[in-house]
Amino acid sequence: MAHFNRLAVALAVAAALACPATAGTSEIAISLVDGVITPQSIEVPANTEVTLKVTNAGATPAEFESKQLHIETIIAPGQTAEVNLRALPAGSYGFVEEFHEDLDTARGKIIVK
Repeated sequence: MAHFNRLAVALAVAAALACPATAGTSEIAISLVDGVITPQSIEVPANTEVTLKVTNAGATPAEFESKQLHIETIIAPGQTAEVNLRALPAGSYGFVEEFHEDLDTARGKIIVK
């Protein structure tokens, strides 16, 4: 029985390595610290799914929001949220840390090329 389990795991690993889960998917890290977004401008390739790893390194809750992309995610202090962007056409898409959106440092752009 143990031999069968090892064989099943080996086959599953081989299949995963042979077929990437989502071709062309990439990850980009964004940090939110009490109204300061770093980086404020990110560049992603057109027609490619992207995962944003948004970390709230501040002392209070933060909200990553893009009205254009219909995204709204509240992130507790010390936590990281994954925001999955669909494959987007070329263009510029704004986002904010909504709890501090009156600050210039709390506004950012996703530039799709």
